[in-house]
Amino acid sequence: GLLGVEQTGPIMSMMPIFLVGIVFGLAMDYQVFLVSRMREAYVHGERAGEAIVSGFRHSSRVVVAAALIMMAVFSGFITAGESMVKTIGFGLAIAVLFDALVVRMAFVPAVLALLGDRAWWLPSRLSRLLPHVDIEGEALGGRAAAPTAEAEEADRAPVPV
Repeated sequence: GLLGVEQTGPIMSMMPIFLVGIVFGLAMDYQVFLVSRMREAYVHGERAGEAIVSGFRHSSRVVVAAALIMMAVFSGFITAGESMVKTIGFGLAIAVLFDALVVRMAFVPAVLALLGDRAWWLPSRLSRLLPHVDIEGEALGGRAAAPTAEAEEADRAPVPV
């Protein structure tokens, strides 16, 4: 009565496929928000446990905010007149709640903590195949080492006009 559903009915055959597709896409977004910050902390020298804690501390608010927004949007579908739209809205809201708060906020950090350094291990063969994306410019820091004597001489040389 509260949701405006007076009688039960069958679940459409496409409903589970639809729900899994939408929730999988949202789950990957939440996973990227959460784990990329943890990986960044680990790469910058923090131990595995510390990286999980600091990454979780910095990115958990983003995941919770995104989940609450999506739950609010999907809960709005429950007020619709058609029962199919109500079912989709209710299913998506509950799925986002479970995925973001239980799976991403509890299971993923727990599994990463149990794995320790092995969670961040990348086989060398795969590492060679993947592109090296240097967003923060760390490679530039290595190149800006002490200038050589030749470079200093070139800087002092007069420039022809």
